[in-house]
Amino acid sequence: MTNGHGTNGTRRPGRILTAFLCALTAAGLYGCSGTAAPDPAPTTTAPAGRSPFTGLPAEPAPVLAVKIDNVAAARPHTGLGAADLVYVEQVEGGATRLLAVYSSRLPERVGPVRSARESDIALLAAFGRPALAYSGAQSALNPLLAAAPLYPVTESTAPAAFLRSPDRAAPHNLYLRPARALAAAPDAGDARDIGFRFGTAPPDGTPATTSTVRYPAARYTFTWSAADRAWRVAMDGREARATDTGPLTPETVVVQRVTVRPSGFRDRTGAVSPYTETVGGGSATVLRDGRAHEARWSRPSAASGTTFTTPDGAPLAFAPGQVWIVLAPR
Repeated sequence: MTNGHGTNGTRRPGRILTAFLCALTAAGLYGCSGTAAPDPAPTTTAPAGRSPFTGLPAEPAPVLAVKIDNVAAARPHTGLGAADLVYVEQVEGGATRLLAVYSSRLPERVGPVRSARESDIALLAAFGRPALAYSGAQSALNPLLAAAPLYPVTESTAPAAFLRSPDRAAPHNLYLRPARALAAAPDAGDARDIGFRFGTAPPDGTPATTSTVRYPAARYTFTWSAADRAWRVAMDGREARATDTGPLTPETVVVQRVTVRPSGFRDRTGAVSPYTETVGGGSATVLRDGRAHEARWSRPSAASGTTFTTPDGAPLAFAPGQVWIVLAPR
């Protein structure tokens, strides 16, 4: 379904970013001063009429990020095939959750929806001021979410945007109505450049029919499908599907190797929540067109996008279409 939402409202990016960085000072990630932080330097935008997230034709539209449950009881998902981007993040116990980003298209429903984590704040800072839909968070994390440059959308702030499915047991039965979620965040920012580039693949690369990424308690396998011109996703050895669109088939998969460390937060059982560091740099593997390309990733600050380059420093273009970013432990 095409996203038909309007333009942004008035923003105060300098003051918002300052509050965000000050809130993270306690975590030792940023310094804080009494003056407003300058806006990030402008970056090259995607060609007019194309999404900076997928490289496909799209009209400017607000950004909605949704935190999605990903244990076995939460599958199959709904609405995941319509996402522009899907991030895979490690959570407690070595399991994973998904952060799906929508702008080009809005499905009727998305879910199941689960709670936010501290890592989501820095990850989403590159998007300007998006809406973030989630089912709640630890009480100690709420001040950081409130200070971050985003619009929280929860059952408390936008009850009409959520519904419970009768065919699943709680807590795996909460779903989001994306159009209503964005109606509750009318000033959410439009899609903007976050560092990705799309176009012709580099001339090198290694033929790859399959690639597997392992977490302590989860496994993802991406298998090239020449018929789909995309990668078929399997989770823990089973094909990943969406209830509304069928098999999940991203055109580009990025295995971004990052530091995953303990955070200062714990879940309800007392388990320490991991923190995924997405600011900095490191190695990556970009899967596109049935080939694997070794790459470097760089993100100098939370407000900047992430660039992916070949080993010799040239921009590494993605295949136009849905992109999965697998934030894999180094």
